[in-house]
Amino acid sequence: MKRFLNTIRNIWAIKELRDKIALTLLLIAIYRFGSYVVLPGINPNMLTKLGANAGSGLLGLFNTFVGGSFSRASIFALGIMPYISASIALQLLGMAVPYFQRLQRDGESGRRKLNQYTRFATIVITALQSIAYVTYLNNQVEAGGITIAPGLFWFSTIVTLTAGTMFALWLGERITDKGIGNGVSLLIMVGIMARFPHAIWSELDSKVQRAGGGMIMFLVEMIFLIFVLFFIILLVQGTRKIPIQYAKRIIGNKQYGGVRQYLPLKVNAAGVMPIIFAQAIMFVPSLFLQMFPNNSFVQYISNYEGFGYNFLFALLVVTFTYFYTALIVNPVQMADEMKRNNGFIPGVKPGKKTAEYIDSIISRITLPGSVFLALVAIMPAFARVIGINSQFANFFGGTSILIMVGTILDTLQQVESHLLSRHYDGLMKNGRIKGRQVANSAIAVPQG
Repeated sequence: MKRFLNTIRNIWAIKELRDKIALTLLLIAIYRFGSYVVLPGINPNMLTKLGANAGSGLLGLFNTFVGGSFSRASIFALGIMPYISASIALQLLGMAVPYFQRLQRDGESGRRKLNQYTRFATIVITALQSIAYVTYLNNQVEAGGITIAPGLFWFSTIVTLTAGTMFALWLGERITDKGIGNGVSLLIMVGIMARFPHAIWSELDSKVQRAGGGMIMFLVEMIFLIFVLFFIILLVQGTRKIPIQYAKRIIGNKQYGGVRQYLPLKVNAAGVMPIIFAQAIMFVPSLFLQMFPNNSFVQYISNYEGFGYNFLFALLVVTFTYFYTALIVNPVQMADEMKRNNGFIPGVKPGKKTAEYIDSIISRITLPGSVFLALVAIMPAFARVIGINSQFANFFGGTSILIMVGTILDTLQQVESHLLSRHYDGLMKNGRIKGRQVANSAIAVPQG
């Protein structure tokens, strides 16, 4: 307790850090206030019904990401998720299209150009998602009249939601530039954390009031959640380097020297980005479901609790893990750098053979990492199977908990860097906080 109070005192003593934290909290408060401002034309008497309909399934997960704004039909109903989708699309184009690859290599000028393209793409994606959202609200009209003036509601909602998303993006960029932490990630994290108390209360109510196992079962679930959080933190912070000897055993070569050396490889080199990519794609069927509610295939893959959705989600995570690892880990470049620095792998010829050797290792060790990521991604489905409330189950793994843990670690790491640069003690007694690598961050998006 004394160390904690000393840390708070040290943070307060650094004016720059104090101002950054204060500005960050102010901008977050503005974002949370906006999440309660209802869209023009919404019948306020029907918001309770709308919240109940959007509280479960894939819409419930989306509602968690935007901090409940979706179910409240607020001006931030789409949050900054369209910006995340646009950023992911630009990243994929940068991996496959030569023009965008050149922009990524052009330094600051290329980054500004990519930011412009990302913002334009955000406007287009927000407009399309706004149409799907209006369609969803119109479906609620038949069930009880959500809107007051349907004629003007389409146009006003599309404009308002687009403006709301761009304003939320502006808030996130101001936090990144003038505050502490990654603003986009912080806004999503705050939205997720805002739903956490409600999720705990719903689970407690289901266990105690509805004869779901009582208080003991609830405590067991909380212990299990802490256990899951521990492994999520290990995943976000990264895995240890692979010993060359172990790597050779993986590919069947047991003739290695007695010197213990390491390759700069990780079992999970792609970080959590494959889950982010896969989740962004899995949100698409839910939007199509609002437009084609009677299509059986769309219904099958949009069923958040069904086998089809979770199998496809896990398959996409595994696929993106291999895809992203192949793009961020270049065996040829690693082999060339080892050769230039007079480094070598015992028993392997330098140059092409070394590159092939490293590529073989990457192919083998990526499989367990991708399977582990897939299990983390679909862990909420297993939680629901054993009787955990749908809202609370979203915090047992999946994208939401990865974003929350990763963002907290990144922000604490920045605070600790300010403390250490002024010769204060860090936040931890032993060692330093390890955040995510930039390329592996939960929301690795460009900032303007």
